[in-house]
Amino acid sequence: MPSRTVVIGVDSSTQSTKAAVIDAVTGEQLAVGRAPHTVTGESGARESDPEVWWRALGDAVAAGLKESGLPARSVTGIAVAGQQHGLVVLDRSGRPLRPALLWNDTRSAPQAATLTAELGGPGAWTERTGSVPVASITASKWRWLREHDPEAAKGAAGVRLPHDFLTERLAGVAATDPGDASGTGWYATATGAYDPGLLDLLGLDPALLPEVAPTGAARIGSLTGAAAEALGLPAGIAVAAGTGDNMSAAVGLGLGGAGLLDHPVLSLGTSGVVFAASRTRSTDPALSGFAAADGTYLPLACTLNCTLAVDKVASLLGLHREDTAPGGEAVLLPYLDGERTPDLPTASGLLTGLRHDTTPQQLLGAAYEGAAVTVLRALDTLLRACGLDPDAPEVAARPLRLIGGGAQGRAWVETVRRLSGRPLVLPSGGELVALGAAALAASAAG
Repeated sequence: MPSRTVVIGVDSSTQSTKAAVIDAVTGEQLAVGRAPHTVTGESGARESDPEVWWRALGDAVAAGLKESGLPARSVTGIAVAGQQHGLVVLDRSGRPLRPALLWNDTRSAPQAATLTAELGGPGAWTERTGSVPVASITASKWRWLREHDPEAAKGAAGVRLPHDFLTERLAGVAATDPGDASGTGWYATATGAYDPGLLDLLGLDPALLPEVAPTGAARIGSLTGAAAEALGLPAGIAVAAGTGDNMSAAVGLGLGGAGLLDHPVLSLGTSGVVFAASRTRSTDPALSGFAAADGTYLPLACTLNCTLAVDKVASLLGLHREDTAPGGEAVLLPYLDGERTPDLPTASGLLTGLRHDTTPQQLLGAAYEGAAVTVLRALDTLLRACGLDPDAPEVAARPLRLIGGGAQGRAWVETVRRLSGRPLVLPSGGELVALGAAALAASAAG
């Protein structure tokens, strides 16, 4: 029996790392290894030690290879897709100076508002970067760091995104891609490069930043000897630039210039996300006008409160997450961590419409509905940014691809189906971010 040639696609998310072992010829998923992360913080703070991500990557790769039953020599390439926006500051040896500020850390909301005003308002930002600063965006976090941890900011010899940090550990090369770079707030989607004026505004030396590869599939180097020893993989295999998790999910779904354009996706995870690959560069302040991994664009809207918020309500009620009923008159906005879309970073949850006959199951159903309505409202904005009328019959009939952990749950699927009125497509592949990363790795491997 001939030996397989495989690649590894890594999904380094907020809560865990998944490493998918994928047949490089057929695209078949052979195995997935997993390892958890640790997130700390309260009162708006959300941080992780990047070294935990690196150890989790090694554990997940080892678990995936063991499950596949294949020898390490079968692996020809690797790519990382990571949680977007996180701020990693490194010393001269490439070690983190402090825990990374994660995308859902809302402490930088005041800095985001200040940055927006300093450039001349939301329109000025969207014209250059495609996105208005919010607490999630890396630029806001860099401003917060300079104000609240100036020693770390002054001592930084490198500024990275989470996926950049891991890719550099793999290849020894400081590199990123247009997709993940477009979520920083200092990369101009209008020009496809770092924006010198924004870097000046932020007080950020461009020498601290990684080079931007042409696409997420570009080979930026080879697996170093040290990384090979740490991961148990062959030295010299291809390392792709990789990308952000949302951009990688689009690749895994076949969205992009060579695939489906303007087909909406709803991801139900820690956050609720809607996006579509498009040839239209969004300048709508309500959206994040990201670049995609392949040279197209990825207009996107993200809510902070999705599956974790609903699970929290279920826990408070002592219910299983599937023990739910439609909310009836009860309305629950589960803004437990503030909110990003709409931009309400200091908001809290709100419950109204209670009656004597309101049941706990209805309260949980109201939490599902509140989270779903928030992200479905953003879907209409997304479709308009793609040049589509969300109320047009042919657009309303366009299937909505439902992905993420929530898409595995009956209650989530039925809530989205009922409230959206759209046909739903549930892709069979469960690890789309890792699959997309594997596709980038396969391209880099030739």
